[in-house]
Amino acid sequence: MPFTRRERLTMAFAVAIVSDLLSVWLEFLPPIQWVLDALTAASLFLILGRQWLLLPALVAEAIPGLAVMPAWVLVVGSVAIWGTVNPLRRR
Repeated sequence: MPFTRRERLTMAFAVAIVSDLLSVWLEFLPPIQWVLDALTAASLFLILGRQWLLLPALVAEAIPGLAVMPAWVLVVGSVAIWGTVNPLRRR
């Protein structure tokens, strides 16, 4: 049974919040933060489907000093408001 739009958005917000909270503490450990951001981007890509709106957040998180901004939460919020959360395509 596929997840509903609301369930996927809830999961995406949970992943984004945890990632942004951890990013604040990992600001001075760039290699670990890069792994966290890559895992977050991959997780959100799987949860939300093919949402290319996630790429700007990945770029923003790669810039030193911007990790204190909740980029992942902002991107998931923009997907919730303006973007689409398409159901995963069945093959």
